[in-house]
Amino acid sequence: MPAPPKGKVGTKGQKQIVVENAETLSYYRNIMVGASLLYIVIRLLWKLDTFTWWNWLVLAFATAVYFGCYHFMTIMAKPSYSETGALLDGGCDLNMLSGMGEHIKDIILVTAIVQVLGIFSEYFWILWFVIPGRAFYLLWVNILSPWFFAPPPEVDEKKQKKMERKQNRRF
Repeated sequence: MPAPPKGKVGTKGQKQIVVENAETLSYYRNIMVGASLLYIVIRLLWKLDTFTWWNWLVLAFATAVYFGCYHFMTIMAKPSYSETGALLDGGCDLNMLSGMGEHIKDIILVTAIVQVLGIFSEYFWILWFVIPGRAFYLLWVNILSPWFFAPPPEVDEKKQKKMERKQNRRF
């Protein structure tokens, strides 16, 4: 097993971020289109007799999730250029670990997997509840739990005695 590299971790240049973001957007667009086309072709052509209003509803919702996530990723990855055409900012790095782009990509992948599995059984759509469960977990771990279980602020002795004197004066 090779040893990990020593020294500072290399950073990406803005041009590299722009190229990688374009590749990432293309990759996830292909996943969305492929999963949707597979679902539509198989459910409408071969299983039309089982295609109900529920299938139209989840197909519309999956499409809305895809469009929302893809639009959000394009906004995040939008580069800015100067008047002369020079690259000023490459946008957010969609491939950054533990970044917002990573969570959006996870939503797209879960939706695509659930949509493809939904071809075989309606009950696979229940797996979509993984997304709000993960969101609540991240909310709890990063925001709520540290807030609820934070140790009380420590008060030094001087301030404590001063507060006790003020309380004793009132009574």
